Formats: sequence, structure tokens, C-alpha cells
Amino acid sequence: MQYTKPALTFEEQADLLLHRGMSGDRDLMIARLSCVNYYRLSGYWYPFRDAADQFAPGTSFDEIWNCYAFDRRLRLLVIDAVERVEVTVRTLLAYEHAHAHGPFAYAEDSQTLPNLGAAELSDFLARVTEEADRSREIFVTHFKEKYGDCHRHLPVWEATEIMSLGTLVRFFTGATPAVKAAVASRFGVPDKVLRSWLLALNAARNISAHHGRMWNRVSGMKPYIPRSYRHPDWHRPVKIENDRIFGLLTICRYCLREIAPQSAWPHRLAALLREFPTVPLADMGFPANWQTSPLWA
Repeated sequence: MQYTKPALTFEEQADLLLHRGMSGDRDLMIARLSCVNYYRLSGYWYPFRDAADQFAPGTSFDEIWNCYAFDRRLRLLVIDAVERVEVTVRTLLAYEHAHAHGPFAYAEDSQTLPNLGAAELSDFLARVTEEADRSREIFVTHFKEKYGDCHRHLPVWEATEIMSLGTLVRFFTGATPAVKAAVASRFGVPDKVLRSWLLALNAARNISAHHGRMWNRVSGMKPYIPRSYRHPDWHRPVKIENDRIFGLLTICRYCLREIAPQSAWPHRLAALLREFPTVPLADMGFPANWQTSPLWA
């Protein structure tokens, strides 16, 4: 099937929304559509449409814009939490790996990364080398100038600082069981669970970096929820699901409680929810009784 839809002016885009039953001030709609792409906003009004591509009675552009503004603030909160978790994992992984195997073993001894096959290990080292070559960090430049004649690779405590989060997760995946367990113990969960969390947090950060929608998105990367017999708080009185943003927010809350109990992050989230009381929490996966969860106490 050929795509035959024509390009619409901002005025025509606003008129199309009004024609389909959305209410709103036309001039304001035009002004906002000229700043935020029609199809970026469409993810926020999609739940308000019916099978005939009309909007449910009472749907207003202001309501849609409110969801968009809330989501933008939510992304900033998620980025903040991901940063704290990521920095801690960088620190602990470098520490545990260096003390177990030495500063350069990650690049020189494949036995220290037993869970990466030959192709995976080659790709991992290529990525680390590329990231080091691209880096303009002072400590990288200093190491190359002073020690580059004898060492091809950075020591692990420098390498982990310039790795992307995706490369860091690859490093964690490949590490020995002892190293992974030592890192995961700081978060009080098995390494398999922590790895799934890191993958989900990396996906969320990539969405945030591209200003993508989080509010009502169904998670493509579903993190593991700890087993009930060891971690009952994840299952009662509120069962934490892993397919919506609420599950990811709960992971952020839990991790910050473990590594930064002084953080005001949960209070900032609560303040955001109070500031936008009309945003449907159910679309984010929040159960009605979510505040009774010990994880959110």
C-alpha cells in the first residue's frame, strides 16, 4: 500500500484534531504543534481515540499537553535515578574486578570474562577501545601520554568510567560469578536480577535521551522481579509488575534506598504526582494501593 497522506501545515494539523472531536484553543494548539511534532504528541492522545479515529467526548488539547509536560518531568527524574545506580555499578564493578584479577585483566585475560564468547569478547574490547579513543577525559589523556608506550588498554578503574552504560552491562554480564555476586550484593539482589535491571534502566535512559514517551509505554525490556520467598515486599500487599513505568520507578526507588538512603528522589516523585493530579496513574501501571507497598513507605 502506498502512503498518500500529504504534509499538513500546523493550522491544518490543529483543524484535524478539532474535526476529530478534540477541544482546545486553536491558536494555542497551532503554537504548541509548531514546537512539538504532531506525531510526538500522538502517543499521548492515542488512549483517548476510538475505533473510528475520533476522540472520546471531553478530550481536550490541554489534557494531552498536561500529560506531555508531566512525562517530560518524569524522564528527568528517571535519568537522575539511573545516573546514581550507574555510577555505583561502575565503581563496584571496577573495584571488584581489579581486586580479583588486576588492573588490565579485563583486556588481557579472557578467563576473567568467562561469560563472553570469543565474538562477544572481541566486540566488547573493540567498543572499549573505541570509547577510549573518542574520550577527551583528562585522566585518559594523561594515561596515554605517560603509560601508552607500555600499555595498550586503560586500567579497569579508568575504562569503566568511559564505557557507555550498554558496554558496562556487557562487562557485568561477562564477569565471573564471584565478581557479579559482590556487585549485586550491594543492591541486595541476585546478579541475574541486577543484570535485568541494568538492561531495563539502560533502555529507559535511551528513551529519555531521545525525549521519548514514558508515561503510558509498555516496557519492551521487562526486568526481573525478585522472588517472593526472599523479597516478599515486591509481591504483597502490592504486586509489582514489570511491564509499565511503575515497575521501573519501583526499581529506582529500591536501588536508591540501598545506595543513597538520604536521597530526596522519592519525595520529588511524590511532588510531581501531586503537581499533575489529572494524569492517569493507571496508564503508568500504578495500582490503586501502591502507596501501601513497603518499598514506597
